[in-house]
Amino acid sequence: MNSVFNEHPSRRITDEFIEKSVSEALASFNGNREEADNPNTGIGAFRFMLESNKGKSMLEFQEVLAHYSHRALDDDIRHQMALDWVSREQSVPGALSRELASTERELDEARLAGKELRFHKEKKDILMLAAGQLGNMHSSNC
Repeated sequence: MNSVFNEHPSRRITDEFIEKSVSEALASFNGNREEADNPNTGIGAFRFMLESNKGKSMLEFQEVLAHYSHRALDDDIRHQMALDWVSREQSVPGALSRELASTERELDEARLAGKELRFHKEKKDILMLAAGQLGNMHSSNC
């Protein structure tokens, strides 16, 4: 019975559902509209994930969330994400330091607000790994 309810067309991810969900997330985290359009922010990633699953049922979406929320980032994934930031830094100098400063502020704000810190901590660790890789690249080019 529950799966019939979850598979009902009214329980599908639609544009209206995405807008409502993102607006609620912005309100609960005191975010601004620009955050929702930036996939590098938590709310932007949330919007991206919803849009990527548009047309799917809530049950299918919950299965995707369950899979990724219980999957720890391993060293290979961290390394690949850091390489992505190295590439961004090489194409837009200063991007890494700006993102690191922003992430440190978000981590402090989340800590003070008593919110979940895992995302911000992982992101900071990945950015620091990228900074270290950039440092190694610069020292080996000298």
